[in-house]
Amino acid sequence: MAELRFDGRVAVVTGAGQGLGRGHALELAARGARVVVNDLGGDRSGAGASAGPAQAVADEITAAGGEAVADPGDVATPEGAGAIVQTALDAFGRVDIVVNNAGILRDRSFKNMTVAEFDAVIAVHLRGSFLVTSAAWPHLRERGYGRVVNTSSPAGLFGNFGQANYAAAKMGLVGFTRTLAQEGAKYGIGVNAIAPIAWTRMTEDLLPAEFADRLGAEQVAPLVAYLVHEDNAETGEVYTVGGGRVAKVFVAEGPGYAQAGTLSAEDVRDNWAAINAAEPSTAHRSMGEQMGPLIRRLTGG
Repeated sequence: MAELRFDGRVAVVTGAGQGLGRGHALELAARGARVVVNDLGGDRSGAGASAGPAQAVADEITAAGGEAVADPGDVATPEGAGAIVQTALDAFGRVDIVVNNAGILRDRSFKNMTVAEFDAVIAVHLRGSFLVTSAAWPHLRERGYGRVVNTSSPAGLFGNFGQANYAAAKMGLVGFTRTLAQEGAKYGIGVNAIAPIAWTRMTEDLLPAEFADRLGAEQVAPLVAYLVHEDNAETGEVYTVGGGRVAKVFVAEGPGYAQAGTLSAEDVRDNWAAINAAEPSTAHRSMGEQMGPLIRRLTGG
């Protein structure tokens, strides 16, 4: 089988100074992509800033014979996000791939979480992904081609104690991904999301240190590489990845219960088992697809 290559492609990878983002940048560069290595350079709470981490990864890529430039911009501001994409245009003349990976943590149980802690996490993960993608979107549309990968999390998909802010941002990225996939389809833009399980500085408090090797970033980067390759036609999906395993995660609807007349609270109570039945389930591709059967039932179609 032919090797998956990115010769001539330009990739922007945010949060690429360490951890997963660094792994994505190195993988894409090793396969021929020219890479903008973005990282604000702060700690995992977002405090501080340094151009050092992004520059170190860019230097690592160039030392290995690849092409990369560093960018220390802040994804959470329109100016910073715009500058990241402009860095790609100035250095390489185009942008083809966006990997939204930048993130911070402000973990706190909900009763103790402040508005500032909630907003800061939303700003980087969700708003930052919006801003960077928004800056790149006109260029992808103009070329009639693009690939975007957003970084969700099992915390968003399934919930995790002490991470209401992080989980809200990560599940928000699922809706963001599925909507952009629909809007980008006619322009040749594919948009998917990953929900990685990996040992990084973001998860070192959650995962035992002995898992560091088995759950390394290098186990996640191959999925990202395939998702952003031109051979991949899948779009609007979410994939969990870690420790050598990759699987699609999807939102599904059970068969449910349909009342012929006006629904009452008693109807809900008396048919609770049917309402909660999980099989047979249906995974819808869009809101319109999900609503279709209801509309047809109500209109007699």
